[in-house]
Amino acid sequence: MVTKAKRERKVRDEKRMPFLDHLEELRWRLIKCLVAVAVASLLCYAVAGKLMSFLTRPYPKQLVFLSPAEGFMVTLKVSLFGGLVLALPVVFYQLWQFVAPGLLEKERRYVPVVVIVSTVSFVVGAVFAYWVMNPLALRFFLGFESSTLVATIRVSEYLGFVTNMMLVFGVVFEMPLLSFFLARIGVLTPRLLRSKRPYSVVAILTVAAILTPPDVLTQILLVAPMLVLYEISIWVAAVAARRRQQSLAS
Repeated sequence: MVTKAKRERKVRDEKRMPFLDHLEELRWRLIKCLVAVAVASLLCYAVAGKLMSFLTRPYPKQLVFLSPAEGFMVTLKVSLFGGLVLALPVVFYQLWQFVAPGLLEKERRYVPVVVIVSTVSFVVGAVFAYWVMNPLALRFFLGFESSTLVATIRVSEYLGFVTNMMLVFGVVFEMPLLSFFLARIGVLTPRLLRSKRPYSVVAILTVAAILTPPDVLTQILLVAPMLVLYEISIWVAAVAARRRQQSLAS
């Protein structure tokens, strides 16, 4: 009985170890990501004033802070945001290296290219939010000013609005790349994306309602690009599926 129990325990340990190894690898990769973001944030702190001027440029009026520590905390948040963007290549590299063992050998060679595409996609989404979405939203909101209603906006609230929009659009613009990757490994198919389009529209509307302020305009500004990117994702998934079939056939 003891021998059988030891044998069963050994089998359980052998099954458990790969999972534990993956968790250990994930932990170290997350630590590397955090270190990269921390170092980049320190670098951005040295130019936090310039970052602040850049982020507040679309707002035509003076921003205020209403507590003694608010200015300092906003500077830290801006530095952290800049550090996250600056460390994106390292973050994406660690992410794709974590999933690389599940790829084919010839697919692993494309990890550096995927890292570059991931970074560029995020930056394009953030730039789109900064140059297109934010000015439209600000123009709409400030249009409610009148002789009896004057906008006095806290710098923390304004920067929170701008950075959140940039982060959301940066993540949303990763959708086609994620669809390509999932279709390439056989997890996702263009037929599935087409069949789930009505549910995806509802999901997109829900996500937009959660991630954006409670106003219709901002939600529409997020929903429209997400719907377009979803259609692009279907096309990208179809291309990836064809390449996967060609690879399996050869």
